[in-house]
Amino acid sequence: MKKINGFVLFVLLAGIFAACNTETTTESKKTATLKEAFADKFYIGTALNEWQITGRDTAAVKVIKNQFSAIVAENCMKSGPIHPKEDEYNFELPDQFVEFGVENNKFITGHCLIWHSQAPRWFFSDDEGNDVSREVMIQRMKDHIYTVVGRYKGKIKGWDVVNEAIMEDGSMRNSKFLQIVGNDFIKLAFQFAHEADPDAELYYNDYNEWYPGKRDAIVQMVRDLKADGIRIDGIGMQGHIGMDSPSLEDYEAAIEAYANEGMKVMVTELDMSILPNRRRDVGADIGTRLEYQKELNPYTDGVPEEKMTEWDNRMLDFFRLFLKHSDSVTRVTLWGVSDGTSWKNGFPIPGRTDYPLLFDRNYQPKSIVPKLIEEASKAENIN
Repeated sequence: MKKINGFVLFVLLAGIFAACNTETTTESKKTATLKEAFADKFYIGTALNEWQITGRDTAAVKVIKNQFSAIVAENCMKSGPIHPKEDEYNFELPDQFVEFGVENNKFITGHCLIWHSQAPRWFFSDDEGNDVSREVMIQRMKDHIYTVVGRYKGKIKGWDVVNEAIMEDGSMRNSKFLQIVGNDFIKLAFQFAHEADPDAELYYNDYNEWYPGKRDAIVQMVRDLKADGIRIDGIGMQGHIGMDSPSLEDYEAAIEAYANEGMKVMVTELDMSILPNRRRDVGADIGTRLEYQKELNPYTDGVPEEKMTEWDNRMLDFFRLFLKHSDSVTRVTLWGVSDGTSWKNGFPIPGRTDYPLLFDRNYQPKSIVPKLIEEASKAENIN
């Protein structure tokens, strides 16, 4: 047998060690994803639009698969698109959305069953254009909920049953549901949803849910539903926030108020506008439109570094709050995948350029993403 020179052996062993060490180092430096970082805290989700559901937006689909553990449809499951005529349902996009979620092992939320906005006109009217009777309205609600929820039974894990039914002062929104059915339309919607799928979680979803008047009214609604033996599992806090409001204290007070009623708390439509806003009470009422003013659209060519750092810090503060209450917060869902496709670019002032999400217009992670991953890791170490 040919002997190996001692120096040659040393070099060979050193090379093997270096290769193994490099492989180990490379593996240890592998960048964690959002869904990995928050896996033992809460679901981290996003809303999907039509191009993403159909796979045409391939860059977004890659981000969704890699970064998020939960999904919700941005528009296609609302009553207008999914049920355009009394005897007609459009399940093409919803079916693709649900199948995407099942194939990719995502927690799927259905959004939404009963909402005054984006509802089909026929829902409330007879052939002459007059309001239908209470009995007809209730039957239409039941048929709609039974059909949609029943179709996805066992696949969709939770439903936004009623959306945006309460005003900031705690009064009921004067919607057609309220006018025709009365206050118990909420109770009936939850009853029908539970009957259609007894295993699905059922949520009430709203914006500006941190306003004290609205918060207290939602708490009372939960108590009333429970007193009537009606199941409700959680409250969706939409999370359309700005740089100045809400305060962390107000938001935390709402989380605690809902959790104290035994509710799961979900941040369901999170985005944070970096743009100035002259009205604190805009919320997410899609009917709101304000006049374009150049000074309210200052970042058409990008955001200055110091302003982006300010945005990062505020978003990080909110995620710290969610992590602090991860025993109650079960899901945090961003309302969109990237800045370029966010609804905030046109709301409440058409024509503005906004930067409200975690991924930029090229679907690259913004500077906030590694900060969130690090924060989740720190929380894990503390726990």
